[in-house]
Amino acid sequence: MADQAGQAPAMRLRQERDGAVLVLTLDQPARRNALSPPLRAEMAAVLDRAEGDATIRAIVVTGAGGTFCSGGDLSGMEVGSALQGRERLRPAHQMIRLLVAGSKPVVAAVEGWAAGAGLSLACACDSIVAAEDARFMAAFGKVGLMADLGLPFTLPQRVGPARARQILFYGEPIGAEEALRIGLADQLAPSGKALEAALARARILARQAPAAIALTKQILAEGLDRALEAERHYQSLLFLSADHAEGKAAFFGKREPGFTGT
Repeated sequence: MADQAGQAPAMRLRQERDGAVLVLTLDQPARRNALSPPLRAEMAAVLDRAEGDATIRAIVVTGAGGTFCSGGDLSGMEVGSALQGRERLRPAHQMIRLLVAGSKPVVAAVEGWAAGAGLSLACACDSIVAAEDARFMAAFGKVGLMADLGLPFTLPQRVGPARARQILFYGEPIGAEEALRIGLADQLAPSGKALEAALARARILARQAPAAIALTKQILAEGLDRALEAERHYQSLLFLSADHAEGKAAFFGKREPGFTGT
């Protein structure tokens, strides 16, 4: 793979090309590739440009430093009003729309953790290749929030509604073999080889008829906009809740939260 010149700095989003495949790497290992608002906006912009580039026939999304994505960046999660909450989710939802309903097939290469928003990002992709030591988790409730970035829509599509409830409500980690068994992952690879395996899958997708792939994705994404709008409304309320404030304080204080339902 050859680096494209003049791309974003390594601490944000790295872009590389492998023939007709665009590889996007979350590259902020110091924060375990947390999906901060600037990174979400940058990802949305890159995906939007890819939509208009006929030389890109497939996309791979991965993370640097042995972690796919550790989740949202709680340190920057300061929301003072419902309108601010809705605006915070707007670029993130644009990113999710382009992944789920865009014309390019997308493969996630998961090493290490795909947690919280990282799980949402992986599930927005069409295929998930997981390293044998990968871990998945959706512990949004521990910080007083609901699952977002389309996860209430994409996760049931992968594992069914009943199993999705267990994953979203309990927030327990899921190993790679279990993820494969329940349909949360589509293929396993040896540790450190998820990107290599994902590229092999993406090259197959890049040889398919692009219009057929694009229209199939459109059909499978029906209902996404409605789900994202509902999520945007409800999550904006939760951003302002006392339980979310307590969840953040407990997270940074490394203690168990005491939720009151307010």
